Amino acid sequence: MFGFGARPKTLDTKRRLLALDSWLDHTFWTIGPALSRWWDGVCAAFDAFRVRGWRRWTVEILCEGLTLGTAGALVMLALALPAFRETGPDWLSRADLSVTFLDRHGSEIGKRGVMQNDGIPLSEYPDHLIKAALATEDRRFYTHFGIDVAGTARALVQNARANGVVQGGSSITQQLAKNVFLTNERTLERKIKEAFLAFWLEFHLSKDEILKLYLDRAYMGGGAFGVDAAAHFYFGKSARDVDLAESAMLAGLFKAPTKYAPHVNLAAARARAATVLDNLVDAGFMTEGQVQPARFQPATPKPTAVVSSPDYFLDWAYGEIRGMADAGSFKGQRVLRVRTALDPALQRHAEEVVERMLRQYGDPYRVDQAAAVILEPEGGVRAMVGGRDYGQSQFNRAVDALRQPGSSFKTYVYTAAFASGKFSPDSVVSDAAICVGNWCPRNYGRRFAGKVPLITAFAKSINTIPVRLALAVGQRNVIDMAHRMGLRSKLDVGRAFALGVEEVTLLDHTSAYGTLANGGRRAPPFAALEVDDSKGSAIWRRERDAKPLQQVLGYPVVAQMNRMMLAVVENGTGGRARLDGVQAGGKTGTSQSYRDAWFIGFTGSLVGGVWFGNDDFTTTKEMTGGSLPAMTWKEIMAYAHQGVAPKAIPGVALPAASKPAVAQAAPEDGADTRPVGARNLSEGAAKVLQALIADVAAARPAAGPRAELVRPSFAGAEPSTTAR
Repeated sequence: MFGFGARPKTLDTKRRLLALDSWLDHTFWTIGPALSRWWDGVCAAFDAFRVRGWRRWTVEILCEGLTLGTAGALVMLALALPAFRETGPDWLSRADLSVTFLDRHGSEIGKRGVMQNDGIPLSEYPDHLIKAALATEDRRFYTHFGIDVAGTARALVQNARANGVVQGGSSITQQLAKNVFLTNERTLERKIKEAFLAFWLEFHLSKDEILKLYLDRAYMGGGAFGVDAAAHFYFGKSARDVDLAESAMLAGLFKAPTKYAPHVNLAAARARAATVLDNLVDAGFMTEGQVQPARFQPATPKPTAVVSSPDYFLDWAYGEIRGMADAGSFKGQRVLRVRTALDPALQRHAEEVVERMLRQYGDPYRVDQAAAVILEPEGGVRAMVGGRDYGQSQFNRAVDALRQPGSSFKTYVYTAAFASGKFSPDSVVSDAAICVGNWCPRNYGRRFAGKVPLITAFAKSINTIPVRLALAVGQRNVIDMAHRMGLRSKLDVGRAFALGVEEVTLLDHTSAYGTLANGGRRAPPFAALEVDDSKGSAIWRRERDAKPLQQVLGYPVVAQMNRMMLAVVENGTGGRARLDGVQAGGKTGTSQSYRDAWFIGFTGSLVGGVWFGNDDFTTTKEMTGGSLPAMTWKEIMAYAHQGVAPKAIPGVALPAASKPAVAQAAPEDGADTRPVGARNLSEGAAKVLQALIADVAAARPAAGPRAELVRPSFAGAEPSTTAR
């Protein structure tokens, strides 16, 4: 019964499937000819647009141009979006931050932001002052659309002929865009943003408004921003009253305000002013007869004290303050007075040492640039040299330049290895040939040492061993360690990763080493200690408002690494950095083809980093980190430690001969009562401190032990012991 009843259902299903098949066949048979007829109609319609002969090639070119233009427009939009994000409804007021900077002792060292008098209308500036600025900076300012194509092309040709940068092609609008929105960073991304922001300014402002902003906000040297502030600073008068000779000297400052500042180098300033007068004649703005009086009677600045402004540091510190202001740290206040950690004496000495080293050894080593940073272990920047001449180039090589650290990167490899618990300074690893794929690292001396302790491998900067360590603990773990310690640049794994082929900045690199000098606590670099508003009220204090430091390394790892760092200076490649009577550790670094040379090191009191190289990445003449960088580091740090009591490096005890002197409560008559380490104390502060010592001595029990005041070796960390 069951099989008989199922048969009709099977037949019904077959009929339905046959009907579906028949319908599909009929449908496709019908649609095919219909589609063919439709396509023939389309082709016939488009045949009416067919062109032949020369017209066809015109259409083809137009079509290709339209396609490429659309693609180009999309690319331009992608590039423009990051630039336009810099703008906003408050773009002009954001640049109105006015900051006066003080050194660590409270003395003024410079200003940044809107310090100029922008109350003079453009119509009240002397005609010869405006013409001098336009003839020198942007002759076609009133005719171009934000970018002077002809001027840019001319600059490219001249620079190519000179094999270097001898002319700038930026228009006034581009320079204003950089001053208002961007930094002095030398990157392709910044130049692209600058170009798009120039278009944006031309669209939103008139030519006169752009010129007025440029004249009001350009840095003119001596801490003066804007031509009116510069006129008051250099000549003691308003910009309304300057004569042609003074206008030429002011216009000459736009290119290199520090180099041509008349209170620093009057001869250079007058030579530059003569060039500006030539430009006025060449541009047709004035005749030779009109400029002759200014040639015969060049401008003379009013007598003023020669000042040395730490401009690289001020630029960086201003960026820090702007970021804090944007984050709301100052409660909307725009006029600020900032006390920084800068030591002005150390800053001047560091600048002098860098320049002296380049003058003495630059040609033999074929190197023309250098940078240096000195930090407190807690992060305060005591000195910053971003290059040999701020007037020549405002690019801060200590902050913005990404360079290969070479062997100085090995510190992060060894730290990660010790943190893994698999290795110690006394672990023995084989220095023998090793290949990763088809890449086989070699040592500097082209020889292998066999089995060596890690402390020896680090001191002698052996290359094969850190490669083995990075593979053993994992390159990702090394990257994580480097970032935890303070590096902020992007790091990628690779065959030569352990030998420092990734790029870092000097400031980040030095700060990361500071983690070891700070007992394993990560201390980001900072400028500001205290910020006051325009009324003198403290609105921000670091000890009160800053985030607490983060412990990123265990103390045993710190002790092991610091023992390794001392070995580099005492018995390794960093011998030229050894300080007399001061315990010091560090690491040398030399990048591929001798393009970069580094020495990063620290004592118990300070952390310092030095870099030498060339802006165009050309190779030096076999300069290593143990040569000029170590020598420069030693000279700067030796000065910084004058009169400062030796302080133990975390995890490493001071030698007996280096222990700090004990300040007695009752000094002998006629003796110097100032405590050891008072180089940065005023006489009054030293007397107050000595009085406190005397009070402690007077309060002790008569039969008790003698009261002593001893500098602590390391605050907030485990007691210093000799690492083994």
